[in-house]
Amino acid sequence: MEGMDLRDVAILLVDDNANMRRVVSQILKAAGVRKIREASDGLEALKIFQAQEIDLIFTDLMMHPVDGLAFIRWIRTSTASPNPYVPVIMMTGHATQRTLNDARMAGVTEFLAKPLTARGVMHRINEIVNNPRPFVRASEYFGPCRRRKIDHDFQGVERRGAPQIEIQDALSEMDLEDVY
Repeated sequence: MEGMDLRDVAILLVDDNANMRRVVSQILKAAGVRKIREASDGLEALKIFQAQEIDLIFTDLMMHPVDGLAFIRWIRTSTASPNPYVPVIMMTGHATQRTLNDARMAGVTEFLAKPLTARGVMHRINEIVNNPRPFVRASEYFGPCRRRKIDHDFQGVERRGAPQIEIQDALSEMDLEDVY
């Protein structure tokens, strides 16, 4: 993380809580970020995102009238989005498995649970800069690859392309009474 020059990185910080924006802004400024734009909800953020070049977005989950998930879905799927590939870090105080899954399905790049720490913020930025994930387009999803680790040495059939019939055949041949 040392040595990252963030002076020219434009960050959009979206949170309905002014104190949270101030805390994250101070962490970013301490890391050398000089271009920080702030919005108090997804609607205001949409206007900024369309008007200015943004390199990275930090957004809260729960906001009104437009929440973080709707904002991210717009970024990823709208034809009016100036950059559907922009990295997005979701911040939330409601870090449950469901919110994590919803955020991943919306196209979040990284996830941060509140209360935030400077180390956590910088770790997520480091992941985006040094370990960028390729983007995936599927019928129901567009966004960064949701796999954390890709095993480039994997020699078997592709996980998504594996015939399900083989798995079903193996399960039907098992005697479940032996398992339990």
